[in-house]
Amino acid sequence: MSREHRANARLAAVQALYQMEVASKGLNEILAEFETFWIGREVDGDQYKPAEIDFFRDVLNGVLGDQRTLDQVIDTTLQDGWPLRRVEAVMRAVLRAGAYELKKRKDVPVRVVITEYVDVAAAFLARDEVGMTNAVLDALARKLRPSDFED
Repeated sequence: MSREHRANARLAAVQALYQMEVASKGLNEILAEFETFWIGREVDGDQYKPAEIDFFRDVLNGVLGDQRTLDQVIDTTLQDGWPLRRVEAVMRAVLRAGAYELKKRKDVPVRVVITEYVDVAAAFLARDEVGMTNAVLDALARKLRPSDFED
């Protein structure tokens, strides 16, 4: 699959995580909905691009399977004791997905993870929130993959 299909999978994963949280939908329902009606389809005049389905599923399953641990590491990384539960839902989804990849997907370079999720954040969030997302993901990367920053 192309880099673009993986980027689209990240975007879809963030949207799915958001939907699961705000609409209280379960994993199987979300997977069926996104894979059947959204990914690679036109919905209400908007074209949803093809995505790497296996990667989409991996990110979703990974975040859900390790969410408590991911949330703890994100909480300790957020500045000024701002708990994750007080962060806007889209940003929470971006940070969780990014943290999962940084922690478990060592095959994906740190800079790619940060850049891709900052791009996703930029599609939904204000400039200040995008900057905060970048800072938090960078700090998470330094915690979760310190060897990637050694010279």
